[in-house]
Amino acid sequence: MFVIFQNPDFKSSSIVSLSLAELTGQLKDGALEPDAVLYAFMEKALQVNDKLNCNTEMLMGAVEQLKSIDTHKKGLLYGVPISIKENLGYKGHDSTCGVLCKLDQPAVMDSVVVAVLKRQGAIPFVKTNVPQGLLSYDCSNPIYGQTKNPCNLQKTCGGSSGGEGALIGGGGSILGLGTDIAGSIRIPASFCGICGFKPTSNRISLRGASSCARGQKSVLSSVGPLARDVESLALFMQALLCEDMFTLDPTVPPVPFNRKVYESSEPLRIGYFETDDYFQPSPSMVRAFRETKDLLEKAGHTLVPFKFPRIVNAMYDMIVKGILADEGATLLKHLEGGHIDPTLRAQIKPYRLPKFVKKFLSVILKPIAVEGGVGLPVAVQCVSLPWQEEVCLRLMREVEQLTANNKHTIRH
Repeated sequence: MFVIFQNPDFKSSSIVSLSLAELTGQLKDGALEPDAVLYAFMEKALQVNDKLNCNTEMLMGAVEQLKSIDTHKKGLLYGVPISIKENLGYKGHDSTCGVLCKLDQPAVMDSVVVAVLKRQGAIPFVKTNVPQGLLSYDCSNPIYGQTKNPCNLQKTCGGSSGGEGALIGGGGSILGLGTDIAGSIRIPASFCGICGFKPTSNRISLRGASSCARGQKSVLSSVGPLARDVESLALFMQALLCEDMFTLDPTVPPVPFNRKVYESSEPLRIGYFETDDYFQPSPSMVRAFRETKDLLEKAGHTLVPFKFPRIVNAMYDMIVKGILADEGATLLKHLEGGHIDPTLRAQIKPYRLPKFVKKFLSVILKPIAVEGGVGLPVAVQCVSLPWQEEVCLRLMREVEQLTANNKHTIRH
């Protein structure tokens, strides 16, 4: 519990309930001091964590940062506490991605995004939980445990930026930073009732971000913000897309945030699709989409329908095969010697099968794959097609029995 003795009438609830616009305004005009704001959010984050288990550690360097915070008064996020996903580097702290082999390997320097945020006056104060290996739409790992949904404790908060979604949704943070390849920002934002944004890949620097599958280029990860409202996301992007970012990481295109375009009232031409013909959207998703489409058209925008070309080929041959180009060897190496989280077990088991077993199962599963499949390894089938998981696991058990007599070993 943090107490601000010089302010006996201090009420942290009045601070953490402010919108970002109100908070930044009061910080800039001196109505609020950065230390009061930081301690208020630290206190609230600890309270939320007791209920949701969404934090991995408090960053006490935030208190030290207060000593020099006034040198960044011109920053867009002056005095604003920021939460960051566990895999983003913060000097002196681990970025484990939820795997044991990355413990006790503190970052030697801040990641680029953290460095830029500090220069903008923001104060990173807490790291938030992730699923093991960052490879699940749940949020659980053997190091920090399971994170719960702030809207319903019986539900998942989503992943992989699940700790961010839970903490912000629970009121313990006003702005957060996550990463996203296939929904890792957008799913937690949706599940936890907040807003999230996945920028174009390489729009924001990934230098200093930890991963269990480094090097794959077929589907690039993106760093992006989570917040309570869209305007906060826009301010966060404006703060990040600055000269400091482009200097610290020259591989990021030096294109600053265009406030004029963002605030323009000119009608837009927007492409849309109701389904990608690969995953079936739920009725609630379809309804929400159609309501949004109607609102956009009423506002004067033009909505143009389109379909994805060769979606099955893109999913199998480019995306999943690209992510698992080494047949999961790098990921399995990170998991060696440690407990496999229950949310990851069904996905990991096929990766450990001998090659001849994968080929055998691939032939069996090929006829029931979407549009005939393309002779994929069973590992790909299980990841891409959840409804095949039970079939896959049953076949695996049968193959285990068949191979036992031949002295083959299948590890779980």
